[in-house]
Amino acid sequence: MTHWLGFLRLLYRVPLVLLHTLLGLPLTVLCQGAAGRAMRIGGRTLNELTLTWWAGTTCRIFGLERRVRGQLEAGPLLVAANHISWIDIQLLHSLGPMGFVAKAEINAWPVVGWMARVGETVFHERGSHDSASGVLAALTARLRAGGRVAVFPEGGILPGHGIKRFHARMFGAAIDVGARIQPVMLRYSRDGRLHGDITFRPGEHFLGNFLRLLAQRKCIAEVHLLAPVDAARMPRRELAEAAETAVRAAFETELPRA
Repeated sequence: MTHWLGFLRLLYRVPLVLLHTLLGLPLTVLCQGAAGRAMRIGGRTLNELTLTWWAGTTCRIFGLERRVRGQLEAGPLLVAANHISWIDIQLLHSLGPMGFVAKAEINAWPVVGWMARVGETVFHERGSHDSASGVLAALTARLRAGGRVAVFPEGGILPGHGIKRFHARMFGAAIDVGARIQPVMLRYSRDGRLHGDITFRPGEHFLGNFLRLLAQRKCIAEVHLLAPVDAARMPRRELAEAAETAVRAAFETELPRA
């Protein structure tokens, strides 16, 4: 029965994804230019409105019921979130524009890679010292210009549930600029239990995961925007530990009911 229900969801969600991509994505990309950044509607820029609309609609098509706590701080801001799925990026973009640091492979992914480039993602070659240095320089420049950037300090989507150790390197950008850091907890649940199967299964490639998530029944996607941390006069290891502690505490709170 579950298999057939998933197949039925694909029958109407695949056309929605295609329509959203073919019509909504070009419009969103068009509005990310200088004109879209200058035009304001209801106190928000057109580029922000279209980007959050596109990302939020993507989340709904994939069956995510967003539940957001807290407020996203204005830039310059370094957002530090735990990482569970590629759809985390869409979930965060549904709150507001921010540049991301992501693994280089995402650049080649269909739709997601295009959207990552629109969102000014900085792509990082894992294991490359030169790449890491370039990423840090790019983050510092964006923060210094007053922008908002997001990092996943766990270093990727790692096996197992729960919060992994936050690496400290990327926190150096906030220290250099004196920007604030906002820890963000992401969590997926269903029927009062963690929905850990939203991440990649062992050996699963992007397309397989994409289709599996598209066929899933609805789940709750929580975003807890936690209290910002002032980066001034704090070593980056202490900043990473403070952000990790805050995210872990939020992750271990009681799960919501549907």
